[in-house]
Amino acid sequence: MKSEPDVFSIDDLKAQRRAPWDGVRNYQARNFMRDQMAVGDLVLFYHSNAKPPGVAGIARIAGAARPDPTQFDPASEAHDPGSKPEDHRWLLVDVEFVEKLPRLVSLDELKADPALAAMLVIQRGQRLSVQPVAAEHFARVRELAGSAGPATATKTATKTATKAGATKVAASAAKAAAKPASAAKAAAKPTKKASAAKLAKKASTAAKKPAKKASAAKKTA
Repeated sequence: MKSEPDVFSIDDLKAQRRAPWDGVRNYQARNFMRDQMAVGDLVLFYHSNAKPPGVAGIARIAGAARPDPTQFDPASEAHDPGSKPEDHRWLLVDVEFVEKLPRLVSLDELKADPALAAMLVIQRGQRLSVQPVAAEHFARVRELAGSAGPATATKTATKTATKAGATKVAASAAKAAAKPASAAKAAAKPTKKASAAKLAKKASTAAKKPAKKASAAKKTA
């Protein structure tokens, strides 16, 4: 998911802990939030219109899509006079802070990495503020940043979330049962079972701390 850092940055989300991703005014970006994002999905937080632009952190979807109140507010830059409470057009999702990456992965780096050649955010003409990110691309970006977090994504990312966008991936561990070393030992020793390992990618979030509200300007498509 994309946001201009001088309006709402990964540091602002870190301070606030949780914020509504409001102001999205593109139907395709809205549909990605509505149809492909689920609570718990991880998101790449992308700093757009920056020097340099790039992926700055990780967020998590903390609330399902709901009507964006800024569309009804005449004082908001994202006000839509044609949208009514009984027939609204625009949605938002709530996001929560997960991690500020050890370093920003710039757009130029994304373009230069062969493993990311199919990533939507680097394609010509792809300007959506919210777009899907494949699990392998999500993991590669984290690797480039030197992140120690889980290597797999959940569903729509890039806030690319891109605002991005991530692809949902459940990480499950395999169970294995140990085999007897030989037929002669089998009678003497019981077969050992390897205990099942589980990977869960869920982190709890801390209390909310008001800071800057995610304003409409940051999420225009």
